[in-house]
Amino acid sequence: MQLRLISWCFIILNFLEYIGSQQIPRGRRHRRMHPNVSQGCQGGCATCSDYNGCLSCKPRLFFALVRNGMKQVGVCLPSCPSGYFGMRSPEINKCTKCKADCETCFHKNFCTKCKGGFYLHSGKCLETCPEGFENNNHSMECSNIVHCIVSEWGPWGPCTKKGKTCDFKRGNETRVREIVQQPSARGTLCPPTTETRKCIVKKKKCPDRKRPNKKGDETKKNKQKRKDGDVPRKQRQRKQERNQRGDERPSEVKD
Repeated sequence: MQLRLISWCFIILNFLEYIGSQQIPRGRRHRRMHPNVSQGCQGGCATCSDYNGCLSCKPRLFFALVRNGMKQVGVCLPSCPSGYFGMRSPEINKCTKCKADCETCFHKNFCTKCKGGFYLHSGKCLETCPEGFENNNHSMECSNIVHCIVSEWGPWGPCTKKGKTCDFKRGNETRVREIVQQPSARGTLCPPTTETRKCIVKKKKCPDRKRPNKKGDETKKNKQKRKDGDVPRKQRQRKQERNQRGDERPSEVKD
């Protein structure tokens, strides 16, 4: 009889122990299966789990959640990846995700680089830049509109005509100015940088102009005179020849 009673007591105690084990919180059962502190933590983890990866990091490292298949696991990194920014605190250094339109950011509300199709302006990513700014497709930032700036006019140049400065009375003179600042795409265009006006000067002969050859001109004149003088001389010779032929004719016989 006592033996049966003792057997029933063992059965009841085992049953109660089974019921108590079923009432243990799920998290505690998980920790029994996968202890929080693993003896084989790697990659800068201070504490880790075989299921969740890193749970805390070594000093100065950032804790971040990265996707591994269908789940997220913790990793410890020396700096946060693109699309995240680092926040340090005495408890934990962690990486926090930037806004959806930010590629990199300094803080949740301050982007340093935008994703494609957005322009960076004062830490924000905009589809179109505000008034007074223009879209810079090279840097993908909002840039100030720059207008053209030119210098003062220089002095007027010499009065010239067909590239010469002599042998004329009326010509043109020119002055120029330089472009100090080139305009941006939406800036005011530059005005003309050259200006020309008519000018009048005292006519003077060019010093390098060829002087007439007097000796050559006289030679030409003498040749022409001789040429002109040959005409009457030839006429006189022909007249003398006719006269001579007339004297040589026989005289007519008179009755």
